[in-house]
Amino acid sequence: MSLTSARKYAKVFDIGLQNTFVYRWNFLLRSVLGLVPLAGSILVWRAIFKERGADVAGYDYQAMVWYFLLTVLVDNLITPTEDEWQIAADIRDGQINAFLVKPVNYLGYRLTLYGSYRLLYTIVTLAPVAALVWYFRADAVLPASGLTWVLAAVSLAMAGLIQFFVAYSLAMLAFWILEISTIVFILYSFEYFLSGHIFPLDIMPAWLQSTLRILPFTYELFFPISIFLGKVTGAGLWSGLAIQTGWLLLTWLIARAMFRRGVRHYQAVGG
Repeated sequence: MSLTSARKYAKVFDIGLQNTFVYRWNFLLRSVLGLVPLAGSILVWRAIFKERGADVAGYDYQAMVWYFLLTVLVDNLITPTEDEWQIAADIRDGQINAFLVKPVNYLGYRLTLYGSYRLLYTIVTLAPVAALVWYFRADAVLPASGLTWVLAAVSLAMAGLIQFFVAYSLAMLAFWILEISTIVFILYSFEYFLSGHIFPLDIMPAWLQSTLRILPFTYELFFPISIFLGKVTGAGLWSGLAIQTGWLLLTWLIARAMFRRGVRHYQAVGG
């Protein structure tokens, strides 16, 4: 990337920060209230463990609490927030015209904005998440190996990019469909259920786990957390990283292809 391009996207990053601060109260409330589901999950699993009086698929109550704390942290670090709606609005309202006649890569532009949004969400939620981690510090188990930290960070970055490229590809449907909300909600319902938000995926039946290992949902949240927790090691770790890399490349290619085809269709109807 040239120095001119670097400056251009640095300015886009700054614009993203400024846009977020325009609606700062909405942003702050959204960020903090995003922690509410954590309390519900902890209460539900407390009741389950109180009733069972034993562990669930290798998780005791403390391990389950730590898992959901990490889920909230990872969710705030990488999950896109309204990116698909903003992109779809650009297409629907004709704002994307400005990018078609300028030397700006729209995918790079949106990816830069995504990075700025995630930085602010992380900063805002870091204090309450840190307070929760401190409160449940007896349940926290950190990796002893430096390599585990590195691989978990790499997997986390790939998970964020996969989520972004999926959101971007969904938004590209606005080139053909006026309202994409139904498709987005259907896909995100599957994603929320199958990515590990509701429960760790390794408590599910073995046959279902083997199926999920080849689907992208596992690698959007559960897999990086599993690396951090030491739940996946050896050959399973490296094969998982390979599959995650494959999904990253595939979603990136789909995102680019959807934009190119969408622009051709958009021009064809005189948009």
